[in-house]
Amino acid sequence: MRIQSRIWIQKDGKSYLGQGRIELLKHIQKEGSISKAAKKMHMSYKAAWDNLNQINELSGVPLIESSNGGVGGGGTSLRLEGERAIEVFEKLEWVREEFFSLLDGCENLEDLDKRLEEITIFLKGFCKN
Repeated sequence: MRIQSRIWIQKDGKSYLGQGRIELLKHIQKEGSISKAAKKMHMSYKAAWDNLNQINELSGVPLIESSNGGVGGGGTSLRLEGERAIEVFEKLEWVREEFFSLLDGCENLEDLDKRLEEITIFLKGFCKN
């Protein structure tokens, strides 16, 4: 058996960061453009902009920085806070993957329950410290 899961972060009861929003930030980082990032994700510019607005609102600080056009044209880049959001979320994803890999290979629910009990005992001891 293999256990599957997804993870996202909520703040103030609203969706803050998840796999899709992190992917959007990564595309902005790579492409330098909200429009190009939205196209890569097969979403409208408005949907991307709405997601970014919610991220920024919940974050309390902007994660992206846009510049207006000029000789080289405008663009969007990640601020340090945006890069940090990606970094922290990727660490969280790694922990999720490692945790659930401890449950891989269970033959049945009884085996799964036994492993869960072992993990529970470990976590209870770990969380006391």
